[in-house]
Amino acid sequence: MEKHLIDRRVEQMQAEGVVFRANTHIGADLAASQLREEFDAIALTGGSEQPRDLPVPGRELEGVYFAMQFLPQQNKRVAGDTIQDSEAISAKDKHVIVIGGGDTGSDCIGTSIRQGCKSVTQLEILPRPPEQENKELTWPEWPNKMRTSSSQEEGAVRDWCVATKKFIGENGKVRKIRCVRVEWEKDASGAWKMNEIEGSEFELDANLVLLAMGFVHPVQKGMLEQLGVEYDSRGNVKGDTEGADAYKTSIDKVFAAGDMRRGQSLVVWAIREGRQCARAIDEYLMGSSELPR
Repeated sequence: MEKHLIDRRVEQMQAEGVVFRANTHIGADLAASQLREEFDAIALTGGSEQPRDLPVPGRELEGVYFAMQFLPQQNKRVAGDTIQDSEAISAKDKHVIVIGGGDTGSDCIGTSIRQGCKSVTQLEILPRPPEQENKELTWPEWPNKMRTSSSQEEGAVRDWCVATKKFIGENGKVRKIRCVRVEWEKDASGAWKMNEIEGSEFELDANLVLLAMGFVHPVQKGMLEQLGVEYDSRGNVKGDTEGADAYKTSIDKVFAAGDMRRGQSLVVWAIREGRQCARAIDEYLMGSSELPR
């Protein structure tokens, strides 16, 4: 989203009386207990920011980063901010490997191309989707079909059914990535199982590897640990969306909504849950609410 649109909305909300306190890390700069003492209600909407890691040999090499270490820097450059050379991550003149086939991976591709990479390859562990979805089989669920983003159209090489075995380095920096091809089959219980194909290992040049494999749950260290909220089976903040306890966590006067509650999802879900959570908090504070749900 264009940042001037966000700036416009922030200005509107400030004019309505919202106070923003930026650059404040709850659980580090400010104890979570202080929020509970000072406020009558708290809404946790921090998103699902704990990235899925890839713990294979060589993970510690310089040049292997999470996508969200790479992408925000480009946003800052575009905004005119200065990135310290010691912290800068750039794809310029590098062979880039993007591991993960989703929207974040696509953003990594487009950014790498604009920064002047030598090549960019996107690896996906799942099979290549069909060109056309089976509507009778998938409706009303999100159909599984081959999709190509505008970033991918700009020149990325895409490969499927590929698992990463090892990052290979030189002088502490990543230089190659060793992969193996895999196949998927159902076991006796009907669950999908991945098997490596014997003799299918191969290597790719890699000066920059970007891990874009999704997010497992909200960051628990710090704020959530200090609050002591209960988690669901996937590590998200536990809370229902219906009934008298809608959006309430296990801690009194603490609510949760969006990706922090439901896990990584789409922005439309975050908008819906944000509005419903606001109504739930209004009812909690006032006994009733006229806010839309």
